[in-house]
Amino acid sequence: MNYGEIKKNDIANGEGVRTSLFVSGCRHHCKNCFNEATWDFGYGKLFTEETVKEILDSCSPDWINGLSLLGGEPFEPENQKVLLPFLIMFKERFKNKDVWCYSGFTIEEILGKKPSRAFTDTGGEMLSYIDILVDGRFVEEKKDISLVFRGSSNQRIIDVKKTLEEKKIVLYFE
Repeated sequence: MNYGEIKKNDIANGEGVRTSLFVSGCRHHCKNCFNEATWDFGYGKLFTEETVKEILDSCSPDWINGLSLLGGEPFEPENQKVLLPFLIMFKERFKNKDVWCYSGFTIEEILGKKPSRAFTDTGGEMLSYIDILVDGRFVEEKKDISLVFRGSSNQRIIDVKKTLEEKKIVLYFE
């Protein structure tokens, strides 16, 4: 897997101060995507053990709230295979830090309730290590700059743990 960028001390992609990983590879190709360069799976740098160390080290200070995954598309099957072991490592090391993930797939697609390439054994397990999912494709016609942590009104900010426990969508901000 490649990645386009690592943003340290990021305050735009989830609550608090975070490290954000922008993975490469996305087949959604949303009109006016803010990060078109990351559609290409070959864009950026190779995600290596050194990359993992850099991200984990950047999350070590107490004032860092957690990790955000963006793209590209973290739930493309090719990216899931690399991100799952990384998320396991992150959660083992940082039990009190959260993981936000931005995906063009809906949680229903990731869980296989709607047909999707995101529905894999790896995707479902990956979801179990994510605390907050911002789901749904960016839709230019529904763009709203007043929205917090999302670009278009069709996107939802989902509390994944509560959603999985209650077996119904539980929004993070209600």
